[in-house]
Amino acid sequence: MPITSAYSTKALPAAITDLKAQSADAQPRAVICFASAKYDPSALSQQMKAAFPQSCVIGCSTAGELTSGKMLQESVVALFLDAQTVEDVSVAVVENISEGSRVREAFAEFERHFHAPVSSLDIQKHVGLVLVDGLSGAEEGLMEKLGDRADVFFVGGSAGDDLKFQRTHVWVDGKAYTNAALLVLLRLPNGFEIIKTQSCRSIGKVLEASQVDEPQRKIIQFDHKPAIQAYAEAIGVSAGEAPAHFMQHPLGLMIQGEPYVRSPQRVEDEAMRFYCQVREGTKLEVLEATDIVADTRAVIEARKAAGRIAGLIDFGCILRTLQLRSEERCDQYGAIFAGFPAVGFSTYGEEYLGHMNQTSTMLLFR
Repeated sequence: MPITSAYSTKALPAAITDLKAQSADAQPRAVICFASAKYDPSALSQQMKAAFPQSCVIGCSTAGELTSGKMLQESVVALFLDAQTVEDVSVAVVENISEGSRVREAFAEFERHFHAPVSSLDIQKHVGLVLVDGLSGAEEGLMEKLGDRADVFFVGGSAGDDLKFQRTHVWVDGKAYTNAALLVLLRLPNGFEIIKTQSCRSIGKVLEASQVDEPQRKIIQFDHKPAIQAYAEAIGVSAGEAPAHFMQHPLGLMIQGEPYVRSPQRVEDEAMRFYCQVREGTKLEVLEATDIVADTRAVIEARKAAGRIAGLIDFGCILRTLQLRSEERCDQYGAIFAGFPAVGFSTYGEEYLGHMNQTSTMLLFR
């Protein structure tokens, strides 16, 4: 069978029956499943594994869902990956990540499964997925350790909980976890592409993080001034008005002219807490938001023109989703992914070469 996608807004167990019917009763090699926090994570994981006992079933809780042609809320979505697309797959659970991400055991599991060191795997045919507790604050450390241990790229997102900010979950093969990350290594004989897209451009102003509290993701000073004061001056508003501009004017760590977005979350005294860590001495460019729909459509249309998209997973920041909701453009965004199998979810952060915000990281299957 080719890759297929499905969704349901029904309650359990009817939602699983719904997904099963849409899969044409196939037993795919892997099932990627994202679901609203309205679903009990343990029950969902158990019932999905029971429905697809021969498949590797992974997923996480969300703050909104996406499937082919639609943006959704309070739903469950699934992507069914066939054996021709996924030749082999191995999954490792890293628990207690808030106390430090121990990935050594995960890589040992990968090496036992693939009978080869991860460092020896063909990076054109192997890719990693990472799904992580979005309230752990542990994404930066996890991604640094993954980058240190392998040349294989890992892409993914931080689990959500429908903006409750209470508890997020990841799941695999009938079990659900919190304060954990799933690391998934896929062998894809037809190849793949990782896409990173953010709808932001620089306004030509730079702020240096001169005093930070890195573990708390807090910038205390920019350019030796109270952070909110320096930020407000850069965008031309008062310090009191500045928080209303956080979504429109995030900051970006520029690498080879490409922004890796650091989004402000809130003001604490005169410091600024971010959704991502920023290291002391880092220079960040002030960005302005552009058109999410137009920018994403251009990216996807270019890939479609270059060749067939067999399937796609979209890890899209909740801040982008909130902007689309405020602009009443969710239908337009969902329509970009019509015509091919796709799933995705609104994340509490995106993973690719590190941890970032206000971005979509996508895995495209060929």
